[in-house]
Amino acid sequence: MKRDILKIDEELCNGCCKCVPNCHEGALQVIDGKLRLVSELMCDGLGACIGNCPEGAITIETREAEPYNETRVMEQMKDKGKNSILAHLNHMKDHGETGFLQEGVSYLKDHRKELKFNLDEVMSEVHNHGKVLANEHHVNNHSQQHNHEGGGCPGSRAVVIEIPYTQNNNALQAEQPSELRQWPVQMHLINPNAPYFRNTDLLVAADCVAFSMGGFHKNHLKGKSLAIACPKLDHGTDSYVEKLTSMIDIAKVNTITVMMMEVPCCGGLLKMVKTALVNASRKVPVKKMIVGINGEVLQEDCV
Repeated sequence: MKRDILKIDEELCNGCCKCVPNCHEGALQVIDGKLRLVSELMCDGLGACIGNCPEGAITIETREAEPYNETRVMEQMKDKGKNSILAHLNHMKDHGETGFLQEGVSYLKDHRKELKFNLDEVMSEVHNHGKVLANEHHVNNHSQQHNHEGGGCPGSRAVVIEIPYTQNNNALQAEQPSELRQWPVQMHLINPNAPYFRNTDLLVAADCVAFSMGGFHKNHLKGKSLAIACPKLDHGTDSYVEKLTSMIDIAKVNTITVMMMEVPCCGGLLKMVKTALVNASRKVPVKKMIVGINGEVLQEDCV
């Protein structure tokens, strides 16, 4: 099957690291001055890192993607040096891919004589990777809860959200009325030429936003038309860009507000809107809002 995958132009890359924090799977690292895709296994092809590369060194290519083969990956990586191999193996360990990790190590052992580094040193560092005292992982405050320690997608990290007693009491008050002005709202289902999008203020929200914010309807949806999407899990998002472009050019929306969760994978939503703006003949103001998992607005600025 064909799938999107990251492509790095090493001639253009200057190793600035600006793209790395925006890879929500942690598959990118700058090693020896160049950006490396540490493992294709975790690259979902959303391209959240692309807009943060000042040199244009990152693109997405669509190609046939065979079932993941750790031996073939090792064949390609073994000549890139110790640091690249070490980062790759640690990446596998972080994501619990023990089978692939063992396969990669077996390959390296079988080709020990071809390696330009000491394999025993690499194995020792991999063995000790991530070993810290338990109290170093203890979460003491809200900001620490959002540190993405260890491996895995931070958007899937389990977090318990404590609700103050006074907030529980508020739930006993009268239910707030809905501010939804149209149906449907899911991006795959909406008609961008529907009358309720014409000359309106458009709110493009990640699926999880409304569930996280108690005042979503009153404070953010009121007076706006709505389109929701999940940039990580939705398929066929090229159609989303086309619909957004139509809303700008044909429906002539006045403004666009993009509301995303704090998890990095939500960045794909803003990327879609930016792409639509590039494709459209009109220009409209765009506001970006980042929402924390406990419902507060963490960041709000114009794009």
